[in-house]
Amino acid sequence: MNSAKKTTQHLIKKYPNRRLYDTQTSSYITLADVKLFVLENDDFAVVDAKTGEDLTRSILLQIILEEEAGGSPMFSSAVLSQIIRFYGHAMQGMMGSYLEKNVQAFIEIQNKLAEGSKGLYDGKPFSPEVWNQFMNVQGPMMQGMMGNYIEQSKNLFMQMQEQMQSQAKTMFTVFPFGQDGQEKK
Repeated sequence: MNSAKKTTQHLIKKYPNRRLYDTQTSSYITLADVKLFVLENDDFAVVDAKTGEDLTRSILLQIILEEEAGGSPMFSSAVLSQIIRFYGHAMQGMMGSYLEKNVQAFIEIQNKLAEGSKGLYDGKPFSPEVWNQFMNVQGPMMQGMMGNYIEQSKNLFMQMQEQMQSQAKTMFTVFPFGQDGQEKK
């Protein structure tokens, strides 16, 4: 696969035998090929060959599962357990949005670092090897910054929750109900 941005979306059909077929190249591909599409920012969609159901998210989750099982996981068991607990919880939508915004903020920070580093290496962005060297030196500082960011985010969330509770108490005091939810007589 080349690094030139393709103008058309890869339509990948998943067949009952679990094989993936790229309609753009008219060939069968593997999850590793789909991972390359992700890494190269290629636009793609995976659909069930029979029903047309969108399977893109489940394929991406499969890739994450393989990466997590591959030796250097990104998520601890405790974090995965907590994520599972949020499914069906009233905060599920908020948690998904929170995670998405934090990942986006992390990407923006990484992009700014990469942009700022271009002058250091003949106008070229950091290679993965240079990123490794950079993170070995700057890792503790970056983790400290991220820790501060998370702490500030947590404090902001706690303040928001306290305000919401206060507003809810104020709002419910106008209703003619007692402490047990029964109507006052």
